[in-house]
Amino acid sequence: MNFGYPSSNEKHLNPSQTPSNISQYGVRDVMSTGLQQPLRDSLEVAHPLERVEKNRVQSEFQRNMNMMRDIQGIHAPLRIAMELKAFNNVGRLPFLPSSNLSRDVILGHDDVIDFCDILNPPELHEKLSRPHVAMERKLGLL
Repeated sequence: MNFGYPSSNEKHLNPSQTPSNISQYGVRDVMSTGLQQPLRDSLEVAHPLERVEKNRVQSEFQRNMNMMRDIQGIHAPLRIAMELKAFNNVGRLPFLPSSNLSRDVILGHDDVIDFCDILNPPELHEKLSRPHVAMERKLGLL
């Protein structure tokens, strides 16, 4: 029972020293910040090919841009880069999912069916958050 007295094991944190994801009781606020990344993601690579596979998409994109520059001139990769930057600057509410269809069309991946298309549908994501908390975090109010 609590009679209004502070707990003996409660940590009193100074609000100016408290990070935004720590509540006043010293517990991480999982509902607004999400779960921590798995430990395996923060570890070093286990196999030399793992690093190559992680960077495969980016290196393939750079290779295609270099080939396009050699064949069509500098304007073609600049146009693609401009369209991708314009797509990334589209204002979207942070709690609404995006299919990234226009990015797939720009990169030419709209006709490719991948594991993520079948095994990772957006309706099964567990990233549901409270809309007001997400907007306050994006605007820097939280």
